[in-house]
Amino acid sequence: MADARQVSANLTADHDQIVVRGPYDNFRRIKFKVTDAPLNLIRLVLTYDNGEPDRIETRFRIPKNGESRIIDLRGVGKRSLRKVEFWYDTAGVGRRRADVTVFGMK
Repeated sequence: MADARQVSANLTADHDQIVVRGPYDNFRRIKFKVTDAPLNLIRLVLTYDNGEPDRIETRFRIPKNGESRIIDLRGVGKRSLRKVEFWYDTAGVGRRRADVTVFGMK
């Protein structure tokens, strides 16, 4: 089962965040889908309900209308995810914003 949250990557910013609200916030994996423009996903900081950050270097180039690989969340069992922060680069992709959707998978 998957749950999705979306944000538009701003051409002048280099990072965004998505706050995950329950009750369906226990995920084992996440992945990103990008539409309208390509995106270089540089790193993630995932914050769980215990406040512990999980820093992940990604360095994915996600093409327009493409998806990242599946990212397994660390730890045993399901993780209660509270926030997904991601750093990106949109340099050289024209004047379009990339719509970024994060899917949480159980």
